[in-house]
Amino acid sequence: MQEGFSLSAGTQKVFWFTLGQALLSTALTLALGLPGAYILANYSFRGKPLFRAITAVPFVMPTLVVATAFSAFLGPTGWVNTFLIEIFDLAEPPIRFVRTFTAILTAHVFYNLTIVLRLVGDFWSQLDPGHERAAAALGADRWETFRRVTLPLLAPAIAAAGLLVFIFDFSSFAVVLVLGGPRYATLEVEIFRQVASFGNLPAAAVLSLIQLICTLVLTVLYLQFSGRTARPVDRRTRTVRRDRLPRPGTFRGLALRAVLAACLLLTAAPLAALAAGSVVNLSRERTRTGSLDRGFTTAFYSALVSEESAGVTTNSPLQAAGVSLGFGAVTVALALLLGLPTAWVLARRGVPALTRLIDPLLMLPLGTSAVTLGLGFIVALDSPPLDLRTSPLMIPLAHTLVAFPFVVRSMTPALGSIQPRLREAAAMLGASPLEVIRTIDLPLVLRAVTVAGAFAFAISLGEFGATAIITRPEYQTIPSVIYRLLGRPGALNYGQALALSTILMLLTLTATLAIERFRVRGEAF
Repeated sequence: MQEGFSLSAGTQKVFWFTLGQALLSTALTLALGLPGAYILANYSFRGKPLFRAITAVPFVMPTLVVATAFSAFLGPTGWVNTFLIEIFDLAEPPIRFVRTFTAILTAHVFYNLTIVLRLVGDFWSQLDPGHERAAAALGADRWETFRRVTLPLLAPAIAAAGLLVFIFDFSSFAVVLVLGGPRYATLEVEIFRQVASFGNLPAAAVLSLIQLICTLVLTVLYLQFSGRTARPVDRRTRTVRRDRLPRPGTFRGLALRAVLAACLLLTAAPLAALAAGSVVNLSRERTRTGSLDRGFTTAFYSALVSEESAGVTTNSPLQAAGVSLGFGAVTVALALLLGLPTAWVLARRGVPALTRLIDPLLMLPLGTSAVTLGLGFIVALDSPPLDLRTSPLMIPLAHTLVAFPFVVRSMTPALGSIQPRLREAAAMLGASPLEVIRTIDLPLVLRAVTVAGAFAFAISLGEFGATAIITRPEYQTIPSVIYRLLGRPGALNYGQALALSTILMLLTLTATLAIERFRVRGEAF
C-alpha cells in the first residue's frame, strides 16, 4: 500500500511540474513573441528576411544541441562566466544558469519563439487594415482599437500558436535533462529514468499513458484553432505598404528595436557561443597540465577522430556521424514512402470527414513524448515475428514516426493545389491512375517532396528522446555521443561535445536552407 501511494504521489508531482513549467514557458514565449509578431506584420526594416531566417533556426535545431548551446553561453565554463571571471578576477562563476529552472524556461522560449513569430505574424499581416481605420475614424484610440478589433481577429492564431508551444514544452526532454538536472523531472524525463535507470516498464507505461491522453486532447484543440487561421475572415486582397520603423530617438522606435534586439540576442547568441566554444578553449584547469593550450584550438575536432574518444562509446564520434547519416537516409525513404500516399488521400477533394478523423492521429506523434514513442517500440516489437529489439532498423522506424506528421503536413497543401482538370485530361488521353500520379502529381509536388525529405532528415539527425531508449551501444547516433561526452569530466570531453554539436548544427542548417529554398506556401504547423 505504501509503495502504491508513493508512486501515485510521485506521479502527481511530476505531472504538476510538467504542467507548470509548460504553462510558464508558453506565457514567456507569447510575451516576447507577440510584440515581435506585431513588428513583422506591420513594419518593414532593413534585414527583415535575415531576421526571420535567424529566428527560425532554433526550431529545427535538435533540443540536445540547444541545451549544449546554452551551456556554452551561460554555463560554468561558458563565455559569459569566463568573461566575468577574467574581468573581475573571481574565484567562482558568478552566474548559475545550468541546472536551474530559469535555464529550462529560457531554452524553451529560445526553441519555440519562431512559432509565435510565424503563425501570429503571418496571420496578422493578412488582416485587412480597413477595420482599424474605421475604428479610429469612430474615435477609438490605438489601445481600444487593438482590444476590440484586432485582438478578436487574432485570437485563433494566438491560441493555435500558444497550444503548439505548450505541446512542445509539455513533452520537453533534452532541455530539461541537460539544463535542468536531477532536481527537475518532466513526464518525459521521468519516463526515461524509469526505463533506462530502473527498468520499471509499468511505471513508465503509466506516465506515458498520462502524457498520451493530454497530448491527444491538446492536439485536437490545436487543429481546431489552426483550421480557423487557415482562412482568416478578412484577408488583405492586395499588397499593403508597411511603415518603416519609427526613428530610434522616439520612445516607440526605441521600444520596437529593443524587442527585435531581444529576439536576436536570444536566438543567435547561444548558437554563436556553441560554434565559438568548439574552436576556443576557455578552461584554465586543463592548461595547468599542459595537455591542452588555452585559446584558439582545433584539438576538439582532432580528438573526435582520435583514439582518445574511443573510451566514450563503443563507436567513435566519427562512426556515430556515419550512423546518424545512414539512419537519416533510411528515415527519409520510409517517411516519404508512407507520407506521400497519406498526403495524397488527405488532399483529395470530398473527404472532409476523413480529414477531421485522421488529422489528430497524424499530428499525435508531433507532440507525443519521443521517449514514449521509444517505449512503445520496445513493448510492441519485443516478440516474434516482429522482435526488433536488437535490430538497427528500430531506430529509423522511430525517427520515421516522429517525422511523419511533418512530412504529411508539408506535402498535403501542394497535392491539394493540383487542379482536377489536369488529372481528368490525362485520364481522357488514356493514362492509367498510376501514370496520372507519375506524370501529373509527382512533378508538381517535387518541391514539397524535397521539403518533406529535408524535414525528415533534420529530425532524424537530431532525434534524441526515442533513440536514448532503444539505441544499442554499437549504433549510437551523434546526439547520443554528445550526451555521453557532456556527462564526462574534463575540458577535452566538453570541447568534443561542443565540436560534435557544431557539426550537427551545420548539418541541420543545411537541411533548413533546403526547406526555406523549396518551401511551398500552404498550411503551417
